[in-house]
Amino acid sequence: MRKVAVIGAGKIGSTVVDLLVGCGSYEALLIDQDAAALADFAGRIHVDVAAVAIDDSAALAARIEGAFAVVNCAPYHLTTAVARAARAAGAHYLDLTEDVAASRIVRDLAADATTAVIPQCGLAPGSIPIAAWDLIKHFDQLHDVRLRVGALPRYPSNALNYNLTWSTDGVINEYCEPCEAIVNGARRETPALEECEEFALDGVTYEAFNTSGGLGTLCMTLEGQVRNLNYKTIRYPGHAAIMKALLNDLNLRNRRDVLKDILENSVPATMQDVVIVFVTVSGMKGGHLMQETYVNKVFAQEVGGEVKSAIQITTAGAICAVLDMLADGKLPETGFIRQEDIALDDFLANRFGRFYAPEDVTFRAAAE
Repeated sequence: MRKVAVIGAGKIGSTVVDLLVGCGSYEALLIDQDAAALADFAGRIHVDVAAVAIDDSAALAARIEGAFAVVNCAPYHLTTAVARAARAAGAHYLDLTEDVAASRIVRDLAADATTAVIPQCGLAPGSIPIAAWDLIKHFDQLHDVRLRVGALPRYPSNALNYNLTWSTDGVINEYCEPCEAIVNGARRETPALEECEEFALDGVTYEAFNTSGGLGTLCMTLEGQVRNLNYKTIRYPGHAAIMKALLNDLNLRNRRDVLKDILENSVPATMQDVVIVFVTVSGMKGGHLMQETYVNKVFAQEVGGEVKSAIQITTAGAICAVLDMLADGKLPETGFIRQEDIALDDFLANRFGRFYAPEDVTFRAAAE
């Protein structure tokens, strides 16, 4: 059994531990700076727990010494501290961060790494760039690549049309930070919550708007090769307008702690959610202008006798799948690894990646 250090005992980190230990191939060391967050895992077979100051890279490195890999599920502002600790301990490193600035630092840390460094392994970024790249490879010349992803309540019942399904810090960060994109062939930054569009899927109307971090390294990879590339978060109509009022008119983008407190004490969480993935690629193929689309819906379901939300399943399943592929020798063991370096077929065939392959996954090709 390989020892994996999982950093962060929140919704995603706890699900990662459940998946890894449940498969019988891994033992987990679960680390959090809050000892109370570890209580439910104390005494579990093949799970060790440790309360460590995560922002103290030296202390963290000493505790994870000997681990095969570090799976970082901590809040985005701790990303670089955990990455440095993993490097010092000689462990492979994987994370879920959507924060662009932190990801750039992690990429720099991988420059001469003797272990694998695989950031942005969750839903978006993560599995979505993997799916997009699989479509991209079908084209002789690219025109437009559009990635749309949303984690939504199945039964919205408030003005925001939203329930908290994952990290509140992460949601606020992606609503505030600049968004990477390629527009008319030029790489640029676009403002979050802007360029709102509406579309319908299976008879339900949604809106989608710019949010930060979902593209991973695709902007860098596709620069000079695509006309337009962008990522937008899916919500129910009306959500973006309210969030813009809170962030801009009430200036809560500069008081994020206040906004977090408001959301967590006013907007209930839910386990009854759905993750929607909508990726569209258009371009030239065989002399014809063509479009291909990847559409997927993942719902909350039971895992190991416990109901897990769709966002828990897709996020934890994705990073566990990449870890599993690394352990099986299907990924390089040194240096920086992009999500687009991971084959979609291998990902979906993995025992954890299977959460992304329900019966209603569809691939559609049509003349544009």
